[in-house]
Amino acid sequence: MLSFIIILATSMLLTGLINRVRAICSGRKGYRIFQSQRNVALLLRKGSVYSTTSTYITRLAPLVYLATAVAAMLFIPFGRHPALLGFEGDIVAFAYILALGRLAMILGAFDSGSSFQGMGASRETMYGMLSEPALLLLGGTLALITGYSSFSGIFAKFDNMSINLLVLSVLVGYAFFRLALAENGRVPVDDPRTHLELTMIHEVMILDLSGVDLAFVQIAGWLKLSIFGMLFANALIPAQIYGWGLGALFVASQLLYVIAIGVIESFTARNRMIKNATYLVSVSAVGLLAFIVAYLLTLNLV
Repeated sequence: MLSFIIILATSMLLTGLINRVRAICSGRKGYRIFQSQRNVALLLRKGSVYSTTSTYITRLAPLVYLATAVAAMLFIPFGRHPALLGFEGDIVAFAYILALGRLAMILGAFDSGSSFQGMGASRETMYGMLSEPALLLLGGTLALITGYSSFSGIFAKFDNMSINLLVLSVLVGYAFFRLALAENGRVPVDDPRTHLELTMIHEVMILDLSGVDLAFVQIAGWLKLSIFGMLFANALIPAQIYGWGLGALFVASQLLYVIAIGVIESFTARNRMIKNATYLVSVSAVGLLAFIVAYLLTLNLV
């Protein structure tokens, strides 16, 4: 339950804090940290407008996307504090629950009848296909080194106090961070601030959404950003840390997560579309490297 509450709480802060870091880096005052929440509250009070070519798929897609984000939250622990839901093999269930949310949004984009949204959906399909191997490799790495296949068991045992496991945890944390940028449509893979249809991926898929549907998609985006922030933190925080030490390390890791995303978005340009595939393959390569290191560690070869 603690991890569920933490993810909900941090999801309300991360987007605003990233925007604040971006504003500081560019010398602007920026808008308030909770401005995104104000915008979503406004959307929740509005009705939705649908294309004449759309069907019930367009109406269901945002709800399914939000439901899968909430379901994925249930599997994420907080250090030794177990997740609300856990079973052996839940790392695979986690990956495919997120894939189900992606599928719903892709089908919703195609259902709209918009050629621009169809273009975004085809891009999302390709990038999703390239990001899933990285996520499964990272899950396999953690399962191999700990002997557990559930997130709660893994992060309760993954103690990176030794130098070998510290190197492995840094590799896994780095890969989770880079995967978070891709899964959440952040720079350099995508840019949530752009309004040019030909350069968008995630944002172009939701061009026809409005009102409550658009609010659901934005809330799901906050949750996914927070979920990957928790995975990043769990990969870096030693399993033996308790109490105030765990809280301090979590705050430090989340600040690092937020500052890194804000700085990247301030000083890095979005990739050309042709380079995004290379980016995602490189994340899988880091995941494969971490898996090989974990395998060597289990054999006591390093």
